[in-house]
Amino acid sequence: MPAERDLGESADRAANAVRWLRRSYHAGAAVDAVAAIGMAVPQLYGPTLRFDSSVDRSAPGFAYALRTGAPLMAGWTLLLLWADRRPLERRGVLAITVVPVIGGLMANDSHAVRSGRLSGPSVAPVRALQLALTALFGYSLARAALAVRAASASR
Repeated sequence: MPAERDLGESADRAANAVRWLRRSYHAGAAVDAVAAIGMAVPQLYGPTLRFDSSVDRSAPGFAYALRTGAPLMAGWTLLLLWADRRPLERRGVLAITVVPVIGGLMANDSHAVRSGRLSGPSVAPVRALQLALTALFGYSLARAALAVRAASASR
């Protein structure tokens, strides 16, 4: 009977982990999809308003840079949706979303604030979103690690 209970707890833990991973994949994909669309149409992309007046948002180079990033953002959207098809097996996608991607964007924003291109208050909403996604992804990864560990222990 204890072995059956362990298997049931392991299955419950795995199902819970999958729910959290899927929430993470969907939240990340939604944020990236909105960003990809906005970056593809830079004149309508609200986050560009946070740059100070020394940045010419109507310059062709500015629009080109955003449009160059749009396919990358769209690709990451699809990567997160792909990971959602096998949530536990592809959980590493969340880890690489946090470390190089979100971390890199945060570092870039910090540099822009320090160099006077962006004001701290203009970065605050984006930073809050980045931190919320990082917390969600971290929690989901922790739940997944516990589920995987429990499944291997019950074998």
